[in-house]
Amino acid sequence: MIFGGLQKNSFIDYPGRISCVLFVSGCNFDCPYCHNPSLVKGSPVASPSLNGEAIFEFLERRKEFLDGVVVSGGEPTLQKDLVYLCERIKRMGYPVKLDTNGSRPQAVKELVDEGLVDYIAMDIKTDPLHYPPSIKKDFDPDSILSSIQIIMDSALAYEFRTTCVKPIVDAEAVENIATTIKGSMLYALQRFNNTGVLHPEFFQEGNATYDDDELMTFKSIADPWVKKCIVR
Repeated sequence: MIFGGLQKNSFIDYPGRISCVLFVSGCNFDCPYCHNPSLVKGSPVASPSLNGEAIFEFLERRKEFLDGVVVSGGEPTLQKDLVYLCERIKRMGYPVKLDTNGSRPQAVKELVDEGLVDYIAMDIKTDPLHYPPSIKKDFDPDSILSSIQIIMDSALAYEFRTTCVKPIVDAEAVENIATTIKGSMLYALQRFNNTGVLHPEFFQEGNATYDDDELMTFKSIADPWVKKCIVR
């Protein structure tokens, strides 16, 4: 397991819980707007002392304060020890939230089937048919569609979320995503903040940020298709 960092407490990353956020390093996508560029390439960026045992010791000490653990990245499902990590965390009594890009549906399914996650937040970057070339070249959208179905068919709490960034996401993309996740519990439209991103050169041609009115228009497009849509 390649760890990229540990946020010791968070009041927003796991809905309704005080959590810590465990970041793992490495990602198979190349999203220009990624705000964790140091985690994309897969090399450790945290202190060498941040290993599995140190994390489990931290979680043991924090049982009276924390009531959830978020496993984020990077892309956690690339890690071969993810099942073991979640098993250990669950045995300690913590609910686990997984942040994923949905590119490895079998890994998601294993975690769901084994009861190792309690909440899943899946990023849908844009219309799955349009991931190439900005998100990943030569990408098969079936993996995204499979992960969506696995998550929606599960009995877990979940959310889908899209970072609204020009020109990757537009009104047509939002509508296509919303129809794809028809009936889903929660769809979050996220504001883009153009600071510290993976590929700043991608945004040199103009403003990539949508204003509040434009985001509310996107929300109105998605609202009829999902149980709840929010802008955050």
